[in-house]
Parts: sequence; C-alpha cells; structure tokens
Amino acid sequence: MNGYNKVVGTGAQRIDAAEKSTGTLKYLSDSEIPGMLHAYVATSTEAHASIISIEVAEAWKVPGVQAIVTGDMFPFPIGPILADRPPIAHQKVRYYGEPIAIIIADEEYQAKAAAEKIEVEYETLPVVNSVQQAFEKDAPLLHEQLGDYQKIIDNVYPVPGTNIASHIKIRKGNFGAAWATCKETITANYRFNLSDHLAMETRAATVEINPDGRVIVHSTSQSPYTIKKVFNQFFNLPVGKVIVHIPLLGGAFGGKGTVQLEPLAYLASRAVGGKLVRLRFTREQDMITAPTHIGFDATVKLGVDAEGKLIAGQYTFLVEAGAYSDQAAGITRAAALDCTGPYHIPNVWCDSYCMYTNHTFATSFRGYGHPELTFAIERTMDRFAKQLSIDPVEFRLMNAIRPGHSTPTQSVLNENKVGDTVKCLTRAKELIGYSGPEPVTVSETVKRSKGVALFWKTSTTSTNAQAGAILTFEPDGTVNLSCAAVELGQGTKTILAQIAAERLQMNLADIHVTMDVNTQHNPHQWRTVASSTTYLAGRAVLAAADDAIRQLKKNAAIALQCAADELSVGGNRVFVTAVPEIGIEIKTIALGYKYPNGHTVGGQIVGVGNHVQRHLTPMDKETGFGDPGPWWSVGAQAVEVEFDEMTNDYRILKAVTVMDGGTIINPMTAQQQMRGGIFLGLSIAKGEAFLYNDAGIPQNPDMRTYQMTRFGEQPEEYIVEFVETPSAEGPYGARGIGEYGVIGAAGALSNSLSFAIGIEVDELPLTPETLWRLRKGAGQ
Repeated sequence: MNGYNKVVGTGAQRIDAAEKSTGTLKYLSDSEIPGMLHAYVATSTEAHASIISIEVAEAWKVPGVQAIVTGDMFPFPIGPILADRPPIAHQKVRYYGEPIAIIIADEEYQAKAAAEKIEVEYETLPVVNSVQQAFEKDAPLLHEQLGDYQKIIDNVYPVPGTNIASHIKIRKGNFGAAWATCKETITANYRFNLSDHLAMETRAATVEINPDGRVIVHSTSQSPYTIKKVFNQFFNLPVGKVIVHIPLLGGAFGGKGTVQLEPLAYLASRAVGGKLVRLRFTREQDMITAPTHIGFDATVKLGVDAEGKLIAGQYTFLVEAGAYSDQAAGITRAAALDCTGPYHIPNVWCDSYCMYTNHTFATSFRGYGHPELTFAIERTMDRFAKQLSIDPVEFRLMNAIRPGHSTPTQSVLNENKVGDTVKCLTRAKELIGYSGPEPVTVSETVKRSKGVALFWKTSTTSTNAQAGAILTFEPDGTVNLSCAAVELGQGTKTILAQIAAERLQMNLADIHVTMDVNTQHNPHQWRTVASSTTYLAGRAVLAAADDAIRQLKKNAAIALQCAADELSVGGNRVFVTAVPEIGIEIKTIALGYKYPNGHTVGGQIVGVGNHVQRHLTPMDKETGFGDPGPWWSVGAQAVEVEFDEMTNDYRILKAVTVMDGGTIINPMTAQQQMRGGIFLGLSIAKGEAFLYNDAGIPQNPDMRTYQMTRFGEQPEEYIVEFVETPSAEGPYGARGIGEYGVIGAAGALSNSLSFAIGIEVDELPLTPETLWRLRKGAGQ
C-alpha cells in the first residue's frame, strides 16, 4: 500500500559509482585555484643525526620563493596520543625523509627546486634499526625527553630513559600457576618490517588563514574533527575558527587518519600572511615522509591441558612505531586487548610495547595491529596442532571463543557481543575444500595445499566516540542526509542512505547524501576509522530519522485531524495505520502544513540525531581490565596455493572469507570490501616491506622497487560469504566489517605454504627468496 521497496539487505548500487567509474570525480589535488601558492617539503638525508645548521641562502635565490619555514619557527612537539613529534625536525632528525623545512613558492616546481638547494650540516648519531635493538638496555635513545612529553589521552604509558613509547599490560587469571600445570607448551617468535598504505591518492592539504582569523582547511583526511582538535591544542586556535573540508578520498586504509600535512600547510600559510597554500606529497614522499604501517615482533607462548584445551597464553609484542609514536601507541593497546585471537584462554599474560626506531613513523593501517597479531597467533596454532597431533582446524574449533567466555580484558561475551566463530570456520573449511594438512602432489615439483586462519577484532574507539546526522526535507518530499562520515572508497555514504531509506520507508533514490564533509555544516563525528562508521553514524541516522518521523506525524495529525500515534510513515506518505487509504503526501507537509486560508503550522522537517558509545571503559593500567569495545566481529579465512619446488614461487588459487558481520546492510558492497581486504592482506604477506640498510635508509622507496601485488597476481578465485548473527546495538543488527578482510590473510597464506613446503614458514614477506632461504636452512 505504501509503495516502498525494502532497502536494507539489498545490493544497492553505490551512489558515487557513476562519478568514479567515468573519471569525472575531482580529488583535492585535481583543482588549481588562481593565486594559490605551493609548498614543498625538504627532507632529511640522515636517519638519526643532530642538526648543526640549516643553510637556506641558496634556496632563497630561486625565483618565486615566498617563504621558508624551519623547525626553530615551531619547535613544539605534537601527536594524537603522545605529543612527541615536531612537525618540522628541530635540533635532530629521527628518520630518513623527515621534514626539515617547508618552502613556499608561486609554483610547485620552484618550491621543489629551492628544497634541493637547502644545505644541512648533520652530526650523525647511532641508528636504531630494529625493535629488538631498541629494546636493549644500552640502545641509543631516540627521545631523551620522553618523560616530559604531554599525554593527549590517558591510556599511554611511556617509559623514560628507554625507547618504549608505551607499555600496555594484560593480566587475566593466574598465568604462572596455569603454565606450571600445562601438559604441553609451545613458544614461537615472529617478526617483520614496516610497510606502506599505497592509497591511490597521495596525501594533500590546503590551508588559508582569513583576515577574520578563520582557518580554512581542505584535506585528504579521515579525521576532520581531529584536525580541529589538533589546531586548537597545538596552535591555540579557537575550535570554531577552524573549518575543515574533506572531499571524497582516493583510498586511505588508515593512513589518512593521522594529522601530518595539515599542521605543515598551516605553518606554510602563516608564513606568507595567511595566503592559500597547497602541500601535496609525491608518491615517494607519501611512502617515506608520510607515516607508514607498523613493524611487529611477537613472541607467543601457549599451553594446553590433557584434552588439548588452551589454558595459558603469554604474549610479548614489540610494535615498531618508527621515529614517533603517533597511532602506533594506540595500536600497541589494541594488540594487547585482543592478544589471544578468537580463542578462549582463561589465563593470559601480555606485555605490548610501543618501540621507537630510526624508521619512518607508523600510524593506523587497516586492521589496527590485528593482521600482525593474527599472523603470530594463527601460525602458533598450526604449529601447536602439529606438535599435539591434532588437525589444525579441529584444534581451533576445540578452543574457539563463544558466548559465555571472556576476552583478555575480562569483558564477558554474549551472543550480542561476539559472532559465531565456529560457524564461520566450519563454512570456510567447506568452501576451501579442506580435508587435512597434507599437501597434494600435482607434478614432480608442484604441490597444492590449503591453510586456514581465524580472526577477530573489536572496534577500538574512544569511550566517548560519537557521530551526528541531520535529515532535511525538500519541498518535493525527498531528503538530504548530512553527516561527517568520510567517503574513502568503502561505500559508507551508500550504507547510511540505505539505513535512512529503510527507517523512513522511502526508496533509496529519494535520499540525497552530502558526499563532501564541511565541519561548519556537518555535525560532529569522532573519525572515520575502526570499522565504526556504520555503527556510530548509522545509529545517528536512525535517531535523526525517528526525530523526523515524529515531526511528520505531528504535522500530518493536524492535516488529517487525528492523533499522531494513529499514523505511520512510508512510501513518501503519512497515513492512518488502520486505514492506509487515508493519508497525506510528505511533500505536502515537508515545509509545514498550509491551511486553505494560508495559515501554516509546523515548518520544515529537520530530523536531528546523534549517537555516542555507551558502557565502554578505559583499561586498567596494571591488569588491562575493562570493556574496550561494543562487540567483537569474528571470521575465518582460507587460502589454497600451488608451490613449485624448482622456482620457490607459488600461485594463489583460491581465497575464502567467511565473516559474521551481523546484519549485512549491502551484500554487494560487503563482498567487495572482503575481496579488496584479502587482496590487500595477501599483498602485504607476499611482498610488502620496507628494506633498510645499516644507516636506516630505505632501499625500496618507490613503486618500482616496492613489491606490491599487481593486477594479474591476485587469487584466481575469491569466495566471500557471511554469517549473520545480528548485534542488538548495531543499526538493524549490523556490526563493523570494513577492516576485517585483511586480518587473517597472512596467517592463512603462511599456514598453507608451511604445509606445501614441509617446514614452518614464520617470516614475512613470503617472497620466493624468503622461501628459498628457509628451505636452504632446513637442508631442502
């Protein structure tokens, strides 16, 4: 009767599909504004050195140069968690490629030419080239003033006099007593280097300071309101004077969640009297100067009882932050609170350390530490299963976390807070055709094998993370949806439109979403990170829709001469629930109801809603006790490979992902996210890692030498399925899924290759050279 077609649960086409597929979409760096100045960053050629002097005289001689900014003009450290990073190096440099000056010129090529003429005299300092070296008692200190840095959030615990930017502890049960009773134990170590985000669009920012003091920022950022916060905290600017615009992004993968270019662009604009300045990174700068993806060292100790049940787990994580802590301090915490993987272990001891090295500083990456810890956990589970003579899938099923169990932080799980781990793994096993760990011989030199991995993650957000949404009704009855969620390729704005359409019982075409973000117009949102946007912004949209529905019923009740609670909304109408034929079109009351005599009541329908995280608590410093997330999404991944013993190369034949994402709002978008996720996870596992020489200088700083998976190297077959255990907290039962396709990929691939080769493959990246070295070391 109401002419409405169900929207949630359908594969609606993304609302940005046409612009992107036709190439008409404009990204931030695509526009040239008359009178705009250009900034370029001069960078360090040393990984660790004191700055003796910076000579800029020759740079000033380049035509078009308007200003040169060095670190002594703003020597104060900033940071999202621990304020330890000067925007421009001051007194010393801590990584190769660190900004040492900003040159502002009429044209970008002039600024670049001037940057090449800056001369810096360094006094070279000892280089800390690994987290293992950084952890040593006599290691060179990168941050002598570590104890003096300002804490931006409470849950960061630097250790002065060391290279430890934060130390997070988990203490659950009595690990020592449980370990002493274990029938079998295993200890294993894993380590790998930093890697890069490699988003299609490199980072860029423009800043203009108006005469009235307003600071206008345009940025390729996932965190517009964090930019406002940073400018307020470190530049003492009123929050209301900082206006941030975010266009659609050409990818991010967490790398644009941090704040780096925006302060540099602000300092550049300030140096030229507030004129509009654009700073954009080249691909090489985006890889080496901009923040990267963490490195990781993990030692895992597991113990079981006589039945093969896990009863004790000890985990030591050395998270490589690089030169500055940035979001690596948060990742250190996130890795600790989910340290066990999706397994029930009553006695847990975890020490997670955020470690400084003389490498490019690290920030968020899709999965926020979980691909790394999952690799370590899933390799250990396979190795332990072999030691116990138990099938690795059965070993996982025996120990999988379930409702009634508790997390490492002692948060008790129920069906609302955790998905169905067993169902995910069982289905993944079926889809990959797993029948055991033994490889199949294809030819004299080629073997085929299959490996699996379980994964989980909670949405690690601030305890007061929130989002808002506004729905404004047009005279034709259609709706404009405004929020500060950033569209970075994940399809968020389409999902939010579906949620609004479902609640209002309208067709999706009647929901118009504001794609760009403008903090002066869009309500506050924490950040577009942590797989939290569908949950936070989706709940805000539902609240805004409910607010609009109340107003629609109120206006319609006047027109229809009945009580508001007798009415329903749907199909672009408000109608009497008991007699649907009696009703009024929304467009008639969208701007208020007008009586025949011209009098009008009600006014425009503007639905306003917000949602804030509820019942989350900080972790206790000594035990980790707390409730850090609203739920734990779980899933399983499996990979089938063919390995050639002659070449040490391999093909990935099939990749499977089965995830419990609660209610899936858009199955088509969700499937593509999972496919893209496992592609990214496999690419990292196969070849992605920065290689450093003894001086801490990266040897593969560009797309020619950095080994990412390219088109044609992807799995021959992708299979994605979902288990749907609705979450009572999520909009229409949805959980976050955005990061999850990445998490188990490396673990599943390395497990599969371990079966094929017959030796334990515990190193990343899994290049043919790595496999050759492992086999040679094993005498093969």
